[in-house]
Amino acid sequence: MLTAFARAFKTPDLRKKLLFTLGIIMLFRLGSHVPVPGVDYKAVQFCVNQAGSSNSLFGLVNMFSGGALLQITIFALGIMPYITASIILQLLTVVIPRLENLKKEGQAGTAKITQYTRYLTVALAILQGTGLVATARSGALFSGCAQAGQIVPDQSIFSTAVMVITMTAGTCVVMWLGELITDRGVGNGMSILMFISIAAGFVGALWQIKLQGKIADGWVEFGVVILVGLAMVALVVFVEQAQRRIPVQYAKRMIGRRAYGGTSTYIPLKVNQAGVIPVIFASSLLYIPALIVQFSGSTAGWATWIQKHFVKGDHPYYIAAYFLLIVFFAFFYVAISFNPEEVADNMKKYGGFIPGIRAGRPTAEYLSYVLNRITWPGSLYLGLIALVPTMALAGFGANQNFPFGGTSILIIVGVGLETVKQIESQLQQRNYEGFLR
Repeated sequence: MLTAFARAFKTPDLRKKLLFTLGIIMLFRLGSHVPVPGVDYKAVQFCVNQAGSSNSLFGLVNMFSGGALLQITIFALGIMPYITASIILQLLTVVIPRLENLKKEGQAGTAKITQYTRYLTVALAILQGTGLVATARSGALFSGCAQAGQIVPDQSIFSTAVMVITMTAGTCVVMWLGELITDRGVGNGMSILMFISIAAGFVGALWQIKLQGKIADGWVEFGVVILVGLAMVALVVFVEQAQRRIPVQYAKRMIGRRAYGGTSTYIPLKVNQAGVIPVIFASSLLYIPALIVQFSGSTAGWATWIQKHFVKGDHPYYIAAYFLLIVFFAFFYVAISFNPEEVADNMKKYGGFIPGIRAGRPTAEYLSYVLNRITWPGSLYLGLIALVPTMALAGFGANQNFPFGGTSILIIVGVGLETVKQIESQLQQRNYEGFLR
């Protein structure tokens, strides 16, 4: 990986792309520290320092924003509204025929779906910004802080509107910065900004473990966490690269005096076909009961039961529900993102077949059978990655959204692998061009 980056910096045009990407990242991190107008910055800092990493209710969103959510900055919402909008549009593509037809139209249809995603991102940013401002005004953002009610001194409608508009505009700027990286930089812009947001708290979380350690002034705990993290990274890289290759043979066709086809290829089915989406779905769904209890302020039996079993991530009920939801959403997402019947029809249309399997419906059934078999280990792997590091690192004082935790490590390793692959592919393209000349 380091060799690829070194070679990229020696190539003039790739060096410009990398420097442009680094410049956009610097702007993104700068905006994550600029407070929203109407917020008492000193009160926010006091509550953040007092709460530390104990605010697990908003921990997932805060992690995706690079710590900007609890700081209530102009980029407080981060990339989360765009991620949510993209997932919603992807799910609606299966339900709404109009979106499904747009997806099949190629580049023009993809551009139209991207436009719908932007509109939905703005709507979700307004909704989430309003919820964040209302939470900050009520003092529920830092429930245990004495100055939580003083975070927003001016609670007029005008001040609230300015805060919501500022955070919505910040989300639009983040979306624009991500698209700039995609067009003029290296890699997928949205994924890289997500990577930077998560990695921003990496050093601080590691140093916090060292400060809270008791053996050899905390260095033993620090070293153990580093070793566990490296082992988990190696496991994630191994599984993320694993795939089942289904061979496909295309028959020869004579058109005039020329023969077409007759080639052999394969369909790559990844073991983790769903990626990190099931973990995000499960985490978001488990936050809903705690949010309902916090905003309702109820002290009834059901509210007490939820606070006891579904607020702390180390409770057995929470762990079991989290694991089962990850497995369920893994199968659900694979079912809606990969259509065996469509793949089988396309193969039949172009004269392709799987050796030993008849074209048409038998091919679709075979693909579905293979996909279900490899989704089981993939879903169990996601559940273990999401839970084992969390439980292991909890003993060292790390929060659930530590970079070596489930959601964080999957995103960091996945984005890192894809970025390195893109850099290497661009380097190969330039080497081929030089050879042809």
